Amino acid sequence: MRVAIVGGTGDFGLALAVRLVEAGDDVVIGSRDAERAREKAGEIGGPAGAANEQAVGGADIVVLATNAGAALSTATALATAIGTTPVLSVASDLRSTDALSLAQRTQDVLRGPVVAGLHSLAAGKLAHGRPDEDALVCGDDEEAKVLALELAAKVVAGRALDAGPLARARALEGMTAVIVSLNKRYKGHAGIRVTGLP
Repeated sequence: MRVAIVGGTGDFGLALAVRLVEAGDDVVIGSRDAERAREKAGEIGGPAGAANEQAVGGADIVVLATNAGAALSTATALATAIGTTPVLSVASDLRSTDALSLAQRTQDVLRGPVVAGLHSLAAGKLAHGRPDEDALVCGDDEEAKVLALELAAKVVAGRALDAGPLARARALEGMTAVIVSLNKRYKGHAGIRVTGLP
């Protein structure tokens, strides 16, 4: 699979790139600054680095891994370059009071399908290996969701689970706030495992 990671020079994007390269995927790290993208790609070995506009070209799936505050503006700026390529939105806007999830708002500015997932994965844990957790993915386009689930299965030691339609992204994004709160309260590294499924 060819994966473009927009915002790939951040902690989460880099950690995700490492796991996907390990899994044998063709990864391109994207950044607003092409030189920074190439530099970070060189640090982890394996992936290519390019400006976001070039990184998304020819990708099977684009991971929108910018911070939440930049996600919509980045998606809007890259809408033409992304075209109809599926996008996986991983950011959580913890301060939003909007009724729609960040992923749903991203869908409004892109022509291709947007799926949401990986919200419960912490960059720090992902950077040190495949966490013993499940990854939840939701979306309305079945083909795009299959791609995202395939990607998710490569980066966790648990399962990649289909959490339903894109409307569920509001709950998945909100789960990030719960995990952050638990980690602060208990000084831990909480993750998600779903029990009772076959």
